[in-house]
Amino acid sequence: MTVAEQPAPSRNGQVPLVVEDLSAFYGGRMAIENVSLAFPRKAVTALIGPSGCGKTTLLRCLNRIHEAIAGATTTGKVMLDGDDIYSPDMNPVAVRRRIGMVFQRANPFPTMSIQDDVVSGLRLAAGVSNKKTLAEAAEKALRQAILWDEVKDKLNNAGRSLSGGQQQRLCIARAIATGPEILLMDEATAALDPIATSQIEDLIGTLVSDYTIIAVTHNMQQAARISQYTGFMYAGEDRIGRLIEFDKTEKMFTNPSVKRTEDYITGRFG
Repeated sequence: MTVAEQPAPSRNGQVPLVVEDLSAFYGGRMAIENVSLAFPRKAVTALIGPSGCGKTTLLRCLNRIHEAIAGATTTGKVMLDGDDIYSPDMNPVAVRRRIGMVFQRANPFPTMSIQDDVVSGLRLAAGVSNKKTLAEAAEKALRQAILWDEVKDKLNNAGRSLSGGQQQRLCIARAIATGPEILLMDEATAALDPIATSQIEDLIGTLVSDYTIIAVTHNMQQAARISQYTGFMYAGEDRIGRLIEFDKTEKMFTNPSVKRTEDYITGRFG
């Protein structure tokens, strides 16, 4: 499926996030070229492909974290409900509040308690300081992350005292505490054991009723389990990542339109 076959962006419509001819650079090196695709609202979209094909770079461009790297730039557009997030009048901090991100490795803040960690974004980015408001927001986010019952009696403990899977759910709670519309996940289960991975996958299945989720994964079985849509990326000999195919996950995994997609999914390379 090409981007031309996908619905156009519309305010409060079914396609909240649309990428148009997006290219990303690290200094003078192009990392991804002319990527165009649309992410349906309140669905999980998986981004798959071999290492080095630009999946994480694309993900980081979707909330302007890419530009935080020295010398990193983009061309093209990322449209959020019809507005280009790279427009000069768009505040990157405001963009990141609307498009949250969870990284591959859990990163609780070392000097913060569990509760303070969850609401750190509300304190710093939104300027919320009322203790009752922060406590209520922390509980709501921890409940959404299916972590409240496990930590409600130790909210003053350090986040790093938790298990790996709990730490990742803590980071998910932190990401959703600011009230984003879209949640980006960069291989959020790659460092976890099978039980913790299953818990995160179940959590994604719950969160998708409230959030549009875009998840990078190397695990094709995971992509098939958790997503409704899948984008396959690939980098050729020039090491520039390109979107090869985008479609509903069921079709992608049973009847892909592009032979290279079929070769990757069936394990002929990658």
